[in-house]
Amino acid sequence: MYEIRIHSRGGQGGVTAARLLALAAFRDGRHATACPFYGAERRGAPVVSFVRIDDQPIRVYSQIQKPDLVIVLDTSIMDVVDVLQGIKEGGVVLLNSSHDMDGNGLTTHHVDLTGIALSLDLVIAGSPILNTPVLGALARMGIVSLPAVKAVIGETFADERNVQAAEKAYEELTL
Repeated sequence: MYEIRIHSRGGQGGVTAARLLALAAFRDGRHATACPFYGAERRGAPVVSFVRIDDQPIRVYSQIQKPDLVIVLDTSIMDVVDVLQGIKEGGVVLLNSSHDMDGNGLTTHHVDLTGIALSLDLVIAGSPILNTPVLGALARMGIVSLPAVKAVIGETFADERNVQAAEKAYEELTL
């Protein structure tokens, strides 16, 4: 089972990204679950979402304490939350950033999801939408396929810029 923890802020699309990732995995013929965890329910508050993907049915629906992959949609969260807590040995970190970070021996990847969203004017209530571009990055990492990502995004959002954002993140992800 591959376990993913997504750290975001309310309004950035982390919960939606988790749901769409699970749908893309399902479209790829795998089993998946998505589960959010809310603290203070307000825009900008830290939010954690969890995704499990497996080839076998998944019978657990809970928070993930030892993820294989940690996704950080807002690096300022790292000042208040230990996003790397419990990550498995050999774990991977995906950052929304234009530059890499010291991963303390972990494999880290980065892509400027915010820049991609802003370049496409993919903004709601003044906040760049990060859920669709991060799916493109995850497809580039091989977590799900790009055709599944594009199909799920296209079925969920009418605005074609969402698919464009995923494609752009797929192309720009630094591996």
